[in-house]
Amino acid sequence: MNRVIEFLKRGVCMRFFVYLIVFFSFFDLFSQLPIMSPFALSLGASTFVAGLVVGTYSLANVFGNVISGFVTDKRGPFIILLIGLLTNAFALTLYSTVHAAWLLVAVRFAHGFTNGLIIPAAFTFLANRAEPEKRGKSVAISGAFVGMAAIAGPAYSGIVASKVSTPSIMFVNGVIMLILAILAFLLLRSVKRVKKPNDKPKEKMVGSMFRHPGIQRAFAGAFFLMFSQGVLALILPLKVEALGFDTKTTGTLLSTFGIVAILVFLLPINRIFDHVKPMITLAFGISLMGASMLLLSRADELGSLYGTMAVYGVGFAFLFPSINSLLIDSSEAAYRGKAYGYFYAFFSMGVVAGSYTIGALNLSSQGAFMFTGVLLLFVAAFTIYGLFKKQTVVSR
Repeated sequence: MNRVIEFLKRGVCMRFFVYLIVFFSFFDLFSQLPIMSPFALSLGASTFVAGLVVGTYSLANVFGNVISGFVTDKRGPFIILLIGLLTNAFALTLYSTVHAAWLLVAVRFAHGFTNGLIIPAAFTFLANRAEPEKRGKSVAISGAFVGMAAIAGPAYSGIVASKVSTPSIMFVNGVIMLILAILAFLLLRSVKRVKKPNDKPKEKMVGSMFRHPGIQRAFAGAFFLMFSQGVLALILPLKVEALGFDTKTTGTLLSTFGIVAILVFLLPINRIFDHVKPMITLAFGISLMGASMLLLSRADELGSLYGTMAVYGVGFAFLFPSINSLLIDSSEAAYRGKAYGYFYAFFSMGVVAGSYTIGALNLSSQGAFMFTGVLLLFVAAFTIYGLFKKQTVVSR
């Protein structure tokens, strides 16, 4: 047994294990999507409370992300990763105690907060141990695990929910998290944290981090990536229904973008992220996503919908590694936990902002996709302008 543990503690095995943590953390997130609103309504919740049940998770996730970043820098990723896995496992078991909608809101906050502790610590661990010349490929692989979770999670819960209750699905997720916590204790406790210098006050460091152009664009990329996801989650089913197709079509359309993204993440094309500046691939990726949104606003046939979602998948696949690489390049290892904490907080805020903004504007499906497409293209232009300005300053 000791020999097995020692083998698993080797660098490659440890990284693969952290990739598994990333996968199951996002699997936990995506598996909730098809079942949480119906579960809230089954408890007698109004439509407003059902929306609150969904939104509370993302709100709590923001707090968990930020706290995780600060603790990761202070104590290292291992301790907060272990705490996150253990408390998340416990929070997932609380769904079986829910008998009223107001109690579900409280459980959702606990679930969102504890899950938010895991991701920044896991990505900080991966970033600090990636070879500089291979950091783009490393984040592309982590993106593939996120993409696989985005496909597997909703499919798993959607199929299983017809046979077992929502609390049972959450309980299984909790058991998985508990197993990961035990393995993390055995495999990662020997990892040494990066020592940070004592000459920079925390307040000054946080302020300078938000003023860094690379980090600004990484945060903006994270926010608007998930903003578009929030719009897709809200508007795409309505668009598909209006065209006369069923909900299965929505699922296969979302799977199409996920499969295309995974192919880009894992095929040899992923080497481009090690050789091309991340701001260039960021601008290219978010431009493709913006263009796909504009195309979605005009698409009225099934073939064009699938083609457009494939384009969106390519854009997603270029954007996700780019913003991660940009964050790694723009942050010091000793403060990377904080950077990742805020980074994933922007992820969470983007999902909420996307669906809430479109809902508040009361746009049609065509108007919603056009608005989002123009917004993404504006962000791409802002990124290109920043790259051009930087090159102009350097040439002077």
